Amino acid sequence: MIKRHSYIIIISAVFLILSALGYFIHYLIFRDLHYIWYYLVGNLAFLPLEVLLVGVFIERVLSYREKQSKLLKLNMAIGAFFSQVGNHLLSDLLDSFKNKKEICLHLNITTAWTKKDFQKAIQFADHLPITVNSENIDLEKLKAFLAQKREFLITLLENPGLLEHDRFTDLLWATTHLDEELEARPSFENLPPGDREHIMNDIRRMYDHLASEWLDYVVHLKTNYPYLFSLILRTHPFQQRRSPFVTQ
Repeated sequence: MIKRHSYIIIISAVFLILSALGYFIHYLIFRDLHYIWYYLVGNLAFLPLEVLLVGVFIERVLSYREKQSKLLKLNMAIGAFFSQVGNHLLSDLLDSFKNKKEICLHLNITTAWTKKDFQKAIQFADHLPITVNSENIDLEKLKAFLAQKREFLITLLENPGLLEHDRFTDLLWATTHLDEELEARPSFENLPPGDREHIMNDIRRMYDHLASEWLDYVVHLKTNYPYLFSLILRTHPFQQRRSPFVTQ
């Protein structure tokens, strides 16, 4: 830290000396001290305005563009997650929920949805009521699927850009934790009731994060990529009949 401060002091001193030398040469050539003071004071007077323009407005514009660029890359990673993992979990686990109809009623996005409809759905998903029918969940199948996607999930967690997105990071941690819990059990036969309920809680937590993040991602697609949003409308699991085929 001391070396860094010394380096800044040295650079500042060099630039000040160069500036003074330039003014001195100007005086030797033109012998006009009044001109030098006139422009020196004028430049000093403009300096706060220049700092305001560069340090506030231009910096904010550049920061906004950088943030948008990061957001675009982040949503690409989120899109990859749903393509590889999220969409399957949304669909496969939904059938094991006793209140599936209630969830579908609130999350069945359509072309007619407005901004208010998405806001209501997001509020519902943020505190998603899930009643799990544990007998309908094939834990062996879920374990095999997550094990297959483990390397992909770890790769996402290693992405430093994703750490700036708290909600998606929470989703990744909830998913990897569920994977670890399932992997730790060699068999799911004759599980103690308390242990089975523990796994069900992990599934609820993961699905809660999953539904919330899915809605955020869908809103992003609706705004920026309508052709991808069109595919989501035709294939998402919260509708009665889904098909990738375009019928209209």
